[in-house]
Amino acid sequence: MAIKIDILTLFPEMFEIFNHSIIGKAKEKRILDINTLNIRDYTLDKHKKVDDYPYGGGAGMVMAAQPIVDCIKAAKQSNKGKVIFLGPRGKTFNQNMAKELSKEKELIFLCGHYEGIDERAYECIDIEISLGDFVLTGGEMACIPVVDGICRLMPGVLSSSESYTDESFYDGVLEYPQYTRPECFREIRVPEVLISGHHENIRKWRRLQSLKLTKERRPDLFGKLQLSKEDKKLLIKEGLLK
Repeated sequence: MAIKIDILTLFPEMFEIFNHSIIGKAKEKRILDINTLNIRDYTLDKHKKVDDYPYGGGAGMVMAAQPIVDCIKAAKQSNKGKVIFLGPRGKTFNQNMAKELSKEKELIFLCGHYEGIDERAYECIDIEISLGDFVLTGGEMACIPVVDGICRLMPGVLSSSESYTDESFYDGVLEYPQYTRPECFREIRVPEVLISGHHENIRKWRRLQSLKLTKERRPDLFGKLQLSKEDKKLLIKEGLLK
């Protein structure tokens, strides 16, 4: 049975991106069922308006509660999943959140727009997610990477678990450097260990490189790591740990 995802949006055409690449193939195989609902179709306003001026004044417009709530109710008729709102007050999205949400069989995503949504619409929302401390032109821009990050972890979407378990952030570290042919490019050679054929040495080299990159570029992540005895030994040998 396909994993069902409904996206509630004012701009359904933006999600045609999910008809391509890995997610598109998963849809063709019926591993994923990704649909969009146009919030504008559920407004009671004869001019199809979904926004209005904020009470108390202020710049911009606010999405009204009625079309949002009715659109969620419509989605809930065939999708009992959690309702996730892409908004600035939510928890920052990360790989751990992606892993947890990838276990769900059904999900509903709500994309806000303008200056936000009427506070009363929050009664229908289970989770709020943010991409970070910056402003986007709409929730659609945030929804695409969030849905992609979750879907690629779902069973059957990628060809093998190795495709994501070795990636950056999956186990709390950045990914090790990758090389491909030719062996020498502009006088820079592939590290000797990678062409040695010694799998254990390759594994240790890659782990060390991941640790070094994380320590150098993301000390915040490195500080949270539970280093194994092998990790400590590798870092001490490189003079990166006392």
